[in-house]
Amino acid sequence: MSTQVPRLFAGLVDDAAVFPPGSATLPDAVAAHRRHRAAWYTDLVGPLLLPASAIAAGELGALVNPAEGFVIGLIGDTGIDQLPFALSFLPPDGVTARQVEAPVAKRGEDPQPGLVELIKLTEKLGGTPVYAEIPLTFGLLGALDTLAEARAAGLPVAAKFRTGGLAAELFPTPVELAAVICACRDRELPFKLTAGLHHAIRHRDPETGFTHHGFVNVLAATLAARQGAEVDTVAELLAATDPVRPVEQVRADRDAARPLWIGYGSCSMTEPLTDLIRLGLVNGGFEK
Repeated sequence: MSTQVPRLFAGLVDDAAVFPPGSATLPDAVAAHRRHRAAWYTDLVGPLLLPASAIAAGELGALVNPAEGFVIGLIGDTGIDQLPFALSFLPPDGVTARQVEAPVAKRGEDPQPGLVELIKLTEKLGGTPVYAEIPLTFGLLGALDTLAEARAAGLPVAAKFRTGGLAAELFPTPVELAAVICACRDRELPFKLTAGLHHAIRHRDPETGFTHHGFVNVLAATLAARQGAEVDTVAELLAATDPVRPVEQVRADRDAARPLWIGYGSCSMTEPLTDLIRLGLVNGGFEK
């Protein structure tokens, strides 16, 4: 196996350096992202995720050269109605938004009104993929149906879910996450994840006491779901703390395109890359 990143991991990890817990400054994040783009593991790296509030404040322009073709993912922290304003700052700086991600509701709220608003925005963006962040609570399945219908009509919309946070209830159980993955599978609906996926294999954080999902577990579970596995089997892969079974599942498909799961944001590129190397899924080493 070469030092090239296998196809299964291509673009798996978006660069979320400016978000907690990393919370890098924007200048540091831009500089580090350029280094990731020049490194041997560049195929693993997705766009630099930046909040719409920072873009709308003009904070990126002085940090990029219009000729370099800088690529970002825009995170809608300003409300859906303010996203066009933030996007208007990008073309003059030669920056492209590869994707737009925005929450459509808070936990316990009806996601449909926000979804309708975000779908209307998608119609105006000329093909830019849009990810609707949907809480894993009230109205979830109806929201997935709405997204699937819009996607079937030709709009580049998909789902996004949180898999962690600052409270225990923000971490879905393996069964809950398995049900979501299978629901997306049944609707042919791609999805992204965010928060909590710090390492490859499911583990308990000794500082917080929270048990985190592993991104290799999620990848193995998604592969199994795509192959027809039902919720209980998918949940078993998500719940595994021994790496053997999820790693075997992933290794068998490492040269294939990744199904359904678009990827996730990580404030560290080093942590996921190191885990992939330690598990023997990527063969490479860090540059001096």
